[in-house]
Amino acid sequence: MKKEKPILEKHTRKSISAGLRQFDFLAKDDDFIEVTQWTNGEGFDINISSQGEKYIAITYGEFKAIKEMIKQLNK
Repeated sequence: MKKEKPILEKHTRKSISAGLRQFDFLAKDDDFIEVTQWTNGEGFDINISSQGEKYIAITYGEFKAIKEMIKQLNK
């Protein structure tokens, strides 16, 4: 049986990060948040380093729904 060569793709993804302390008074000085856009552009990953790691993978549709629901809660 002949081994097939794997098809590999190399990508550059958009990412942004910030210290969490400037947004959350409960955060420690070295806590941070990072958002990375998916290669396919359909969503993003959120990594929060604050009193334990938190990781969220979310589509733009899910994000839109959350924003709308928070908007309604704040009325």
